[in-house]
Amino acid sequence: MSLETARQLVRLARRAGAEAASASASRSDHFDAIFRMGRLDSIERAETLDLSLRVQIGLRQACASVSSLDPQAMEDLAEQTVAMAKEASEDPWCAFAETQPPAEGPDLELFDSAEPGPASDYRRAAEEMDQVMRSVPGVTNSEGSSAGWALGEHAAAFSDGYESLRRNSAFWLSCQAIAGEGLCMKGDHDFDHKRWRSDLRSPEEIARSAGERAARRVGARKPPGGPAPVIFERRVSASLVSHLLNAINGESVARGSSFLREKLGERVFCAGLEITDDPWLKRGHGSRLSDGEGRRTAPRKLVEDGFLKTWLLDSQTARRLGMESNACAWGGAGSSPSPGPSNVRMTPGSLSPEDLIRDVKSGFLVTEFLGASINPTTGAYSRGASGFWIENGEIAYPVDEATIAGALPEMFMNLTLANDLRGDRRIDAPTLRVEGCHVAV
Repeated sequence: MSLETARQLVRLARRAGAEAASASASRSDHFDAIFRMGRLDSIERAETLDLSLRVQIGLRQACASVSSLDPQAMEDLAEQTVAMAKEASEDPWCAFAETQPPAEGPDLELFDSAEPGPASDYRRAAEEMDQVMRSVPGVTNSEGSSAGWALGEHAAAFSDGYESLRRNSAFWLSCQAIAGEGLCMKGDHDFDHKRWRSDLRSPEEIARSAGERAARRVGARKPPGGPAPVIFERRVSASLVSHLLNAINGESVARGSSFLREKLGERVFCAGLEITDDPWLKRGHGSRLSDGEGRRTAPRKLVEDGFLKTWLLDSQTARRLGMESNACAWGGAGSSPSPGPSNVRMTPGSLSPEDLIRDVKSGFLVTEFLGASINPTTGAYSRGASGFWIENGEIAYPVDEATIAGALPEMFMNLTLANDLRGDRRIDAPTLRVEGCHVAV
């Protein structure tokens, strides 16, 4: 039904006067059970439907959506979206991309063929996490333990005849613990999020980790200020990769608001470092055989031996930069496309996280960030952070209310990578150490 609905929206748009049109029809069903402090806090079950349409007339385009399968609502959507396009301002870069039916690729295994299982399984998992977390010494409260699933179907149709249909699934476990009393309370969490339920870590492991992480933070104090090496724990190290992805996004480059806008083909990271973007990763959260504009995807290297190899481009940003799209569009069928990554990995190093710490005489191990002030044009970097202070190669005490300052171009060139990459998140990196940062209170 989803694919036929998308086709029907395209037909209605063309009949209403659109020169080109694309539509998407998405259905999702999700369930979530939350336990808190020994009691069931909430159970949610929801189904959603979204029909979206994008049309083009000359150099004008418009997008709109509804959440109804009523034939009259669909016809109104088509007529109103075409009317909006006629009134929109002209965009010289506006044009539908030439779609490319995907070549044969791997089975991406985005949908778990097994049934999600009864609600009682997830309620029991959430309850188990709540019990285990509260049994950890030092834990005094909780912000909840959650277990759930989501199933979805997304269909897209384009006026040039291209169509796609994708089913996906997701399963998660999460636990948020609080340790300490009064003004000294500290919180932390752990979670897992997978395409297939069988890939999830155990509820006990996640809950114990959340409780122990929270308990370790009790008694936090401000760090000494000044220059210091900073170690980004694996949980937060991907934030540096995210700053890179923002800087190589075609929209940022075309606007001139990227600190890497003149660096394509140049070395921007230390020698030997590689960062890949793999839309064909099995069970990956960003995996897909075609992008939002119906163009074939393919794995690529973003950074090779420290050299910046490409931008992230959809068709519009590629035209603005005089380049070819590299199938990085998200949205596009029923909304305005924009470029973005799929599954990004920073290749690991050879040292263990413990080795990175042992090499530090006095420094900061970051486990959580609290806000950010990043200048995308210059790369100036300032973030609030908490974690642990390192003295003579060992964890000395927990730290709170710290600020890390630096410049991303210099930080990228001064990385030492650990070997603990898991590759289980859409954007992932190992634990890493950055030299030359400034820690302030």
